[in-house]
Amino acid sequence: MQSVQLKNRIIVTMRPQKLVRFSEHMWFYTKYATLVSNTLKRPRVQKLLNWIIRREKIEKDDVKTVKVRVFPHRKKNGKGLAGRYTSKGEIIIYPKRLAFFRRKMHECKRQKVYFFIQSRAIATLIHEYLHVKYSDDEDKVRDLTKRYFSIFIRHRYEESSNERSILKLLFTK
Repeated sequence: MQSVQLKNRIIVTMRPQKLVRFSEHMWFYTKYATLVSNTLKRPRVQKLLNWIIRREKIEKDDVKTVKVRVFPHRKKNGKGLAGRYTSKGEIIIYPKRLAFFRRKMHECKRQKVYFFIQSRAIATLIHEYLHVKYSDDEDKVRDLTKRYFSIFIRHRYEESSNERSILKLLFTK
């Protein structure tokens, strides 16, 4: 199976109707989307994704585009959405709301907040890619996401104390 050139499929998009609602925070959300896009295009992330695709036997062309949205999206229940996989073969990744990061910036150093943004983007991409194969099995997708992301984090940050805290933050309901 060929390596997926996912980095060529990653684009930053914005829905114009959201611009009115979030216009005063445009700078923050644009910077956030750029950080996420650049993170997902990194060779190490691409290598991880190719490994998962081979291991799970996911058809590489099932995902046509990965859209990194500039503005957040809320579900009908009021909770924020991290990402979704559409029937058109698109993975859409959404940011957390600015209020979340304002709280985190008071609690944590900037570097830890950036680490969270990058980790959330990678975990979301893994999760949504697994939905390509396991569309109706959310428990299996969550379990595999946690497993694959843990492998990535452990391999990348072997001596890091961030590993446990970031796993807890990302995978606690």
